[in-house]
Amino acid sequence: MTSTAGVPSTPEQVKTERQESMGGLAKGLAIMESFTPRRPHMTISEAAAASDTTPAAARRCLLTLENLGYVSYDGKYFRPTPRFTRLAVSYTDTAPLITLGQPRIVAVRDELDESVSLAVLEGNEAAFVARAEASRIVSAGVRLGSRLPAYASATGRVLLASLADDERDARLRQAAPEATTDNTLLTVDEVRSRVQEAREEGYAYTDEELEYGVRTMAVPVVDSTGTTHAAMSVSAFAARTRLDEMRSRFLPVLRREAESLGRML
Repeated sequence: MTSTAGVPSTPEQVKTERQESMGGLAKGLAIMESFTPRRPHMTISEAAAASDTTPAAARRCLLTLENLGYVSYDGKYFRPTPRFTRLAVSYTDTAPLITLGQPRIVAVRDELDESVSLAVLEGNEAAFVARAEASRIVSAGVRLGSRLPAYASATGRVLLASLADDERDARLRQAAPEATTDNTLLTVDEVRSRVQEAREEGYAYTDEELEYGVRTMAVPVVDSTGTTHAAMSVSAFAARTRLDEMRSRFLPVLRREAESLGRML
């Protein structure tokens, strides 16, 4: 084996190089795992404390992650970027959330006869990872694998509501609202107000805001520690279902099944 300088490495040198590489990777992974919904950004000293590394090591790891596009840096805080979140989303095909969630959304679909979805937050979008379609020629809502702007969708607003205020506001500052119907919310303040309402009421809705003729309602899927893993939503045609009916009839069913799923996670 040859070293990076072109000089043949001894077995002892190879072992040392591997240990150093593994040590650097372990520190980087420890720092990446230190970002949580309750710790959405960190300074170098906070990252060092959270990952049990030295400030110098934390600085090297964070600057490497920034250079690779996994975190951003504003001069004080490092924050995960959408590229960072894709590391987790790549696991969703086999994640317990989907395996355990599919029977729950099917139960909602069968009881309400409407299409039901599960979505997770990926960057500034709600990514739909599970779906149970109503048996109609034309179905309301999105398809499995679709993504919607978090600020504009009921699922996205529920997921944004679960974030710390500064992380929520940072994501909303990146939003660029565009009107798709006359009901679309076009200012960040309007969206922030609806996200806050979702946090206080425990659900979010859209009323023909993304697409004419479609109303959507979503609730969080929360585990026993209080962590929000996903949003469960139901979509219905506005011509068939009023918003007050969704609150009185759909919301209890959604909450029941979302709570059931949360207890399993």
